[in-house]
Amino acid sequence: MTFSIAGFCRETGQFGTAISSSSICVASRCPFIAPGKGAVLTQNVTNPALGQLGVQLLEEGLDAEGVMARLREHETYPQWRQLQVLDAKGASAVHSGAETLGIHATRQGRDCVAGGNMLADEGVIDAMVTAFEAHDGELAERLLAAMDAGLAAGGEMGPVFSAGLKVTDRASWPVVDLRVDWHVAPLAELRMIWEHYLPQRDAYVLRASRPDASPSYGVPGDER
Repeated sequence: MTFSIAGFCRETGQFGTAISSSSICVASRCPFIAPGKGAVLTQNVTNPALGQLGVQLLEEGLDAEGVMARLREHETYPQWRQLQVLDAKGASAVHSGAETLGIHATRQGRDCVAGGNMLADEGVIDAMVTAFEAHDGELAERLLAAMDAGLAAGGEMGPVFSAGLKVTDRASWPVVDLRVDWHVAPLAELRMIWEHYLPQRDAYVLRASRPDASPSYGVPGDER
């Protein structure tokens, strides 16, 4: 019911995820990021606790394969889970249990990992990784390009209704955390939100660290 990608930018140190699904509010329970350490995607029949544990293990210094081994060991029902892990060096690990739904696939790319289930075609995931690797823009743009390519290659077998984009940078919190919880064209809606958010992103980061130097809010009542 989901296709997703996690990516790493060597130039900035950013980690990010993008995801879409026929299920409602997919970004609330599937993507997890440890800033500067890596990312975990937990999907199919989702167990968000695996994302939480995966982030903890990445923060402890385990690599992708080590994290995946621990997650499979910890999970009581690994056959129902589909997992992707990306670590601080851009290495990755994948798992698709025997009960993964429908046509499913995973692919480990250069500084990225993607996976999906209930797909229209296994080539959806190949298209995502190819698009990510070919794009030279900032990480969020590369992730969105990957999702667009996956959708163009067929996406899910049925329509998708939710999507999300999350990117971490030097801050301990995501500098991009955008969600479309229910929409007939969630990836198009997500890109629209991103295009409106991008010009304001750096100002929000500055307000957290230097409110005295931050730009005006540009709303009624703000006299700066």
